[in-house]
Amino acid sequence: MTTSTELVAACDRLLSPARFKDYTLNGLQVEGRERVARVMSGVTACQALLDQAVAWDADLLLVHHGYFWKNEPVAVTGMKRRRLATLLAHDIGLLAYHLPLDAHAELGNNARLGERLGFVAEGCADGELGEGLIWRGRPSVPMSAAALAEHVGERLGREPLLVEAPGGGEVRRVAWCTGGAQDMIAEAAAAGADAFISGEISERTTHLARELGIHYLAAGHHATERYGVQALGERLAAEFGIEHRFVDIDNPA
Repeated sequence: MTTSTELVAACDRLLSPARFKDYTLNGLQVEGRERVARVMSGVTACQALLDQAVAWDADLLLVHHGYFWKNEPVAVTGMKRRRLATLLAHDIGLLAYHLPLDAHAELGNNARLGERLGFVAEGCADGELGEGLIWRGRPSVPMSAAALAEHVGERLGREPLLVEAPGGGEVRRVAWCTGGAQDMIAEAAAAGADAFISGEISERTTHLARELGIHYLAAGHHATERYGVQALGERLAAEFGIEHRFVDIDNPA
């Protein structure tokens, strides 16, 4: 029999959450049943994912975006009450890892995104760039920014928003950081990247890309962060002999 305690301990050993100054609680956020035979994973612990977990009779829900974010209202009302009530009523635990899952060298969102996009990765700069969250590498062959955007769209199933640097130029070196990391573009440019890929774009990102001379691709917060939690769930299933199912709740952001 596998227990929730064993799974949490395994994730903590693997991801080392204490290393990160995060905006949320990493680890077990909601206690459920101790015996675990089925783990469902997803990007965000939204109500739609909770409903899927209930329908599948999951024992534990593993996500990248959980609850209890810094500066959010603490009152358990409305949407928050409904979500917690669903978990508690069905005795389903909630296990969430944010930055630790972005950064992991093998299972992390950045590692898995680079692999999916076929980049020859140089890895992260381990504290040197974006506290180790920015990854660097190169495409298999040099390509235009437009060709890179087409490639990213094909691999992720979502057309990215492309801001081209003035003068164009081939992409030989690329940097990336999944999710809402658009403000790391200056660090990516300083590191010599020709293009930077992240999930989101802000109004200021366009001007930064143009003035720093670096192509920018906003490939989708959700679209870039689907792969780490799947890899972690699969690792747990293989190690502990439990069932794992990833559910992708569509999100255009």
